[in-house]
Amino acid sequence: MELAAAGMDPTATRVAAVSRPEYPALVNDVNMFGPVRGPWPDDSWKGWWGDEPPYHVPTFVLTHHPRKPLEMRGGTTFHFVTDGIHSALQRAKDAAKERDVRIGGGVATIQQYLRAKLIDQMHLAFRPILMGSGENLFAGVDMAALGYECTEHVATEHAMHVVLTRESQGSQTAR
Repeated sequence: MELAAAGMDPTATRVAAVSRPEYPALVNDVNMFGPVRGPWPDDSWKGWWGDEPPYHVPTFVLTHHPRKPLEMRGGTTFHFVTDGIHSALQRAKDAAKERDVRIGGGVATIQQYLRAKLIDQMHLAFRPILMGSGENLFAGVDMAALGYECTEHVATEHAMHVVLTRESQGSQTAR
């Protein structure tokens, strides 16, 4: 869901538009695809979203268990990648014709890409609500030592938006 569609103010919409353009490909981990742990029992699980996932682009799912690509309505095709983050990123960049791609998560996947210095920029939106427990995105990750700095922060009525950018090292990374 785009921030503007969520009733955000114009400032939040501007931050989202700059830091979250339409990406031509996406990398997610298996938890973002479904609750399956271990080998796929069968091909019946098609993701959390039904027949038309919200991505509408090639989506590369990091997993330890092979599965054939899964074409869905609306332009999403899930490609299951078993040979690591570098392979998933390269396959996404190939699908995107070398344009920037999006790393969607979850936490362990983002941490791996951060530690490998493969993320150029992150847009984080913090909402002032208590949601219970969760995973700490920055646990064990020294963002300053990895070259990241806050390049923009905007407070709105609904959220605090923070953009973290890594010192430029060439264009071999993702967002």
